[in-house]
Amino acid sequence: MKNTLAGLCLVMLAMNTASDQQAATDTQAQTTAAQTAIKDLAGALQKELKGAMQAGGPVAAIGLCNSRAMPITQEVAGNRGLSLGRVSLNNRNPANQPTDWQAAVLKNFDQQKSAGKDIGALVWSETASVDGEKEFRFMKAIPTQAVCLTCHGTDISPDVSQVLAVLYPGDRATGYKEGDIRGAFVVTRKFSD
Repeated sequence: MKNTLAGLCLVMLAMNTASDQQAATDTQAQTTAAQTAIKDLAGALQKELKGAMQAGGPVAAIGLCNSRAMPITQEVAGNRGLSLGRVSLNNRNPANQPTDWQAAVLKNFDQQKSAGKDIGALVWSETASVDGEKEFRFMKAIPTQAVCLTCHGTDISPDVSQVLAVLYPGDRATGYKEGDIRGAFVVTRKFSD
């Protein structure tokens, strides 16, 4: 009886170890997919914004961002088969308001930045249970770069301020300095076991 019980324990241990290894592999695959989607989105947004800036300056870039950022995000998400977006504690677009768990991650990113961690390295992920389904969640901090300050900084030109007031009446995405965390990219994907 002891040998049978010991054998059963070894089989269970081996099954748990294999299951843990598979879970780690799945998490790495989910993380890689999330990072690729974020890279695609950031590249597409930067390309369009750069073109708008060259064609018509910051006012044109704001108009493009207002009309094209969400469709570009949806296109990249659809191509990748996941949910993708950007959120901020100080959002410009009401659609970029964080959920409770996203706000908690953003606050944690701010704490890590205050402790000296490089913003470019601020990523977070988990697998949660949502309405009986598994959901992989991934966030990556968005650093404020010098070019961002034209529309998100403290010294915004009157013409840019005027367009922001019209397109984003509840805008809270100004007052940033280079190196601040402006928000985060968010990727989620539901899956079954």
